[in-house]
Amino acid sequence: MADPTLYLFDGYNLLHAGGFRDPRELIDRLASFVAIEGARGIVVFDGTGESTRLGPLEVRYAEHADTLLERLAVEHRERERVCVVSSDRAVRGTSGRTVQSLTSKTFLRDLPPEGPSEYRPSRLADRLDEETRARLEQLRRGDQH
Repeated sequence: MADPTLYLFDGYNLLHAGGFRDPRELIDRLASFVAIEGARGIVVFDGTGESTRLGPLEVRYAEHADTLLERLAVEHRERERVCVVSSDRAVRGTSGRTVQSLTSKTFLRDLPPEGPSEYRPSRLADRLDEETRARLEQLRRGDQH
């Protein structure tokens, strides 16, 4: 069942809390998470960069990421369930009482591990040819070309 939550991620906060090598690694992990959950997400980084979309995950840049996260939470909290993921207490607090919030460490602790698990049931992906796998990866990332 799809998760109707809109996740608002504090990009650099999660990047440092999770020990990711660079933002692309974090973005890929978050895109997989929201896709698997059937949710939507917006990750916001401080600074400048090109806004993009990877399936149900939007990547945005702002001069003040905290301010944008707070504004997005307020804009969406009346229409949908919102979860702010940030270790910044001010961001979590000003988003409102109707908004769920998680610290970056809590979110990362509960984030399912990536990669193969010890028990691997037969998977459809194991029976697909490389061309089909590549096309599915393009669709997962939101690249329709």
